[in-house]
Amino acid sequence: MMLDIRDLSVVFTDRQEPFTAVDRFSLQMEEGEIVGIVGESGSGKSMTAHALMGLIRRSSVTVSGQALFEGTDLLPLSRAELRQYQGRDLSIIFQEPMTSLNPTMRIGKQVEESLRIHEKLSPAERKARALDAMALAGLPDPEAVYRQYPHQLSGGMRQRVMIASALVLRPRLLIADEPTTALDVTIQAQILETLKDINRKEGTAILFISHDLGVIKALCGRVVVMKQGKIVESGPVDDVFYHPREDYTKLLIASRPKRKKLRGGGKGE
Repeated sequence: MMLDIRDLSVVFTDRQEPFTAVDRFSLQMEEGEIVGIVGESGSGKSMTAHALMGLIRRSSVTVSGQALFEGTDLLPLSRAELRQYQGRDLSIIFQEPMTSLNPTMRIGKQVEESLRIHEKLSPAERKARALDAMALAGLPDPEAVYRQYPHQLSGGMRQRVMIASALVLRPRLLIADEPTTALDVTIQAQILETLKDINRKEGTAILFISHDLGVIKALCGRVVVMKQGKIVESGPVDDVFYHPREDYTKLLIASRPKRKKLRGGGKGE
């Protein structure tokens, strides 16, 4: 088993009353699997991913439980120890690329950044690896995009840049935190197809976070439904989508906007 999360809890302690953002979350993932986490805003799905990646300020938050990556618990690791896993084994894509990309730096240098940190390569080798990742992420004419700045790209292309940056070290697990929310439905479908291609070609496992069960169905093989920090339902995506057991899951399905159907198989294969 590649990832085994056991009773993960995240409690904010900098308030008058402690607030539990994630309450005993458990999930197992195998190599190459695509699993979705779905829930409305504030359900704890993004906080789960941030805890897994070590992105939560520890001074005001208590993180407990275990997050075993191939047997190593990530949660108690120091920042320096976590950096050995971040990028190389686990990488994350965020919702809004403009807040993650440096507006004053060319795209190519930003995609190369983790290579400069983790690997000893020549400038030519770094560029070649960056261009490969950009092509894998579906960017047209990577050589041209390599020289451009973020403001010169569309929203969909900026999101592909973030995917390329996350892939450049060839991570085993890619965490995608609402990566298609700000995109129109056509570009959204293209990004989902890109993630499927990455899964097929590279064998990269994907943990995909969304508030939209339709998007989850188009990409994932299994889904976890969260409400107020807790798992309320989980299982194969088709079972949950077509035969939901919980009222909250039924509400999420019923609240989906009517729109053009996203292509998908739901198995992540």
